[in-house]
Amino acid sequence: MKRVGVWRPGCPLARTDLRRVEVNHYTFDGTVERGALVVNRDVAPAIAVIFTELFDKKFPIRKMRPVEAYGGDVNASLRDDNTSAYNCRRPDQINAPPQFSPHANGRAIDINPRENPWMDLRCQCWVPTPETRARVPGPGVIVKGGLVWRLFRERGWIWQNIKVPDYMHFDTGYPSRPYTPS
Repeated sequence: MKRVGVWRPGCPLARTDLRRVEVNHYTFDGTVERGALVVNRDVAPAIAVIFTELFDKKFPIRKMRPVEAYGGDVNASLRDDNTSAYNCRRPDQINAPPQFSPHANGRAIDINPRENPWMDLRCQCWVPTPETRARVPGPGVIVKGGLVWRLFRERGWIWQNIKVPDYMHFDTGYPSRPYTPS
């Protein structure tokens, strides 16, 4: 994490505040893979439960790797349709100051970015792709009232906690604050 800059001085958490949560997940071709999410220790139990329930329901997830597998590059992770959590983003990729950022505080998850893109106002474009911006139910797609939405909402998480569409993103609030399960 330090080598690729995912964690560095100025990030709001000590590395000891982070936990690696490993869970099985179904891929889009129906195989089972082991994935890992790095999260704040206060959300780790909830994340383990949510992703175990997603596995039990066979919700497909393309990939699930910590962002350091992409050299800390959030855009490379998104393009690869990678589900990830903690990322104290590099200055050229920051959407929020690190002390407030749910991702930099390990309390945000981006799920299946290709199926659930977000609108980046810096370029007025859908990232990582515009093809799936319509909320049409399908494999790996998150919709209001759907399985993923319900599992996170039941535990007090918020979907799209910003003023622009961000269909992949769940967090515990902005600015980030300690998580209290619902």
